[in-house]
Formats: sequence, C-alpha cells, structure tokens
Amino acid sequence: RHLRGWMEPRRASVQWQTWPAKAHVTYQPLGVVGIVSPWNYPFYLTLTPLIGALAAGNHALIKPSETAPASADLMQSIVAELYAPEYVRVITGGPDVAAAFVALPFDHLLFTGSTRVGRLVMKAASENLVPVTLELGGKSPVIVHESYSMQRAAERILTGKLYSAGQTCLAPDYALLPRHHRADFIDHARHAVARMYPRLVNNRDYTRIISASHYQRITWLVEDARQKGADVISINPAGETCDATNRVFPPTIVTGIRDGMAIGQEEIFGPVLAVVEYERIDEAVAYVNARPRPLAFYYFDGQPTRASDIVGRVASGGVTVNDCLFHVGQPALPFGGIGASGSGRYHGFDGFEAFSHKKGVLWQRRWSPLAWLRPPYTQRTSRLLTFLLRD
Repeated sequence: RHLRGWMEPRRASVQWQTWPAKAHVTYQPLGVVGIVSPWNYPFYLTLTPLIGALAAGNHALIKPSETAPASADLMQSIVAELYAPEYVRVITGGPDVAAAFVALPFDHLLFTGSTRVGRLVMKAASENLVPVTLELGGKSPVIVHESYSMQRAAERILTGKLYSAGQTCLAPDYALLPRHHRADFIDHARHAVARMYPRLVNNRDYTRIISASHYQRITWLVEDARQKGADVISINPAGETCDATNRVFPPTIVTGIRDGMAIGQEEIFGPVLAVVEYERIDEAVAYVNARPRPLAFYYFDGQPTRASDIVGRVASGGVTVNDCLFHVGQPALPFGGIGASGSGRYHGFDGFEAFSHKKGVLWQRRWSPLAWLRPPYTQRTSRLLTFLLRD
C-alpha cells in the first residue's frame, strides 16, 4: 500500500552557494540479497526480510536452517511455485552449504541467528566487502518497577517467555524484580502457567525443545546454577514426566543469580526465566547497562514519565513497555539489534530502505555561480571564496 510513495524520488535542499541547482534522493535496488534464516521461526524470519528485498526491487537467494529440514523443504517448494529461479531461490543443505552461501559476493546479506555464528558470517562477508544486516539474540532483560502489579507483570512476562517454549530471540531472558516482591511474583507466575498450560506433555499449545542437544544445554544451564547456589522453581501443573525423551522442558524460574553462573552469561533460549533482585531502580538500570546490549528491553511501570526516562537510559535494539515481544509485530517500527545483538534494521519502510541504495543526485542548471571558481584564480576568486565561505 505504501510502496509507490516510498519509491518516489524525494526532494532535498541544496546549499545556497550552489543555487539555482536542485537535488533529490532516489532509491535503487542493490542487486542480489542473501537471506540466512533460523530454525525457530523459519517462515516469519525468512519471508519478512524477503518482502523488503523484493519491494526494493532485488533478486534474492535464501538459505533456511538445516535444523528444521521439513520447513526448509516446504519453503523451497513454495518459492519454486511462485518465482522463477533467477528471481528468488531457496538453497537447502547443511553447515558446509551455509558456509559457502555466506561467502558468496552478494550485494547485501541478512543473517538471523546466534551472536557466535553472526561473527563468522560477518567475517566471511567481509572478504567480498558485502554489507550485512545481523539480527542476533542476546539476553533481553525485563525490569519491573515496585509500583507495578506483580500479577499483571507475571502474566505478561510468562506469556512472552513461553511462546515457542522460550525459543525466541526476543524472549525475556531475565527479570529484575524488587527484592521484597520476589515471592509475590513467583506465586503469580505459578498461577499464570497453570492457567495457560494446565498440562505440558499432552498439550499442543506447549512447544517442545527443537532437539535433544538443545534440551541438554538448557538442563546444563539450570543445573550449573543450582550447584552454584541458585534456587530452582520448576512449574509442572499436572506433575508430568518431562525429559529429553519427549523434549518437554517445564517452565522454570531460577532465583539467586550470581556472577560465575553460566545462566547469567549465556542466552537461555528455553522456558527458563532467571530472576535478579534489586533494591533501587537505578541498580536495575545499571545492571542492564553493564552487560552487552540486548535485542529487546521490557519495562513495566504505570507511571509514563518515569517509564520514558528508563527507556531512554537503557541501550537496546527495541522496547515494549508493560508487555513483551509485541513491538516486533509493528511494521511501522524498525526491528534490529545493537552491538552484540546485531546491526542494521528492517520491517516496513526500514526494510525497503535497508535493501536499497539511497542515491543522492544533484542537478546543475545552465548557469551556475560556481563557474567563477574555475582557474585562472584572481583576486576576484579570493573575494568570492570569502563570501561563499562566510558563516
């Protein structure tokens, strides 16, 4: 609906010294865009950047994750039905194919995945000076102000945390809670989980962990914290057997997080919420800012002025106030990380612009005062320069 207007050249002002010249900005396709998408939201995180790439007039080559092979095969067949292979094509395969893919001389490369792999992708792209958009993960924090309803905060945080069993790059990773509200929050969290997921194993609403290796990694994070003194609260309303065999990991809250625990350093990417307690709100802000910049930040507070102040003080990719995740669903908002959580942004106009070359064009007129600046240089040239360069 908006594309025709986005494609129109935009007038730009010119310095008075160059009058009567005129200028405009125009958008031009980059060429071929490479898209590397992850396994956790294989269609959304492939098709959304593809929309931006095609809207900007590019061709696209797509490499979906081999961790979700059925989704990759389905995507390949759908794209083959819709597009000629010289316009859009899906390439499937394992890590060797992915490594060769990111080494291609694309005109732009978008990668969504882990920070560790993102570094490798950026290094490979640099060999061909390919510009990259990196959409990475990280430990997205939540701060709950002491005046906010712990019941509402628990319901909304656990809702966002348990979508896809926490296997979401924007999932709240850890929550900073007022020390005297910790027990209240946990009690409300138990009730919220029981209402949403009265059963875990035989419940199509509760997602399994993608693989046994990922299940073991989450288990290790929780056990490492437990062995180092953390308290672990497992929420299993029906008391079912949840293990690596069925890959159902129960919603879990881990409190008493300390330095040296892996759960405080690594992105959890599972249905486990780490809890850090604070005395003063400034402590919570300092805690977040002392760590790598997250892809998302969530703040709960009923006081708009204070909320605006906190949002302005925390560096993050995006923000939802008084809820979790939903800023990503707004096409008018740019989506992207900062620092360790990524670089570049897309969605809506930002996606169109990310996959376009923004070209500046100056139109010179038949007559221009700049003609007086051609050699040979005289005293008149010196006086003209003095006039043109004045404040």
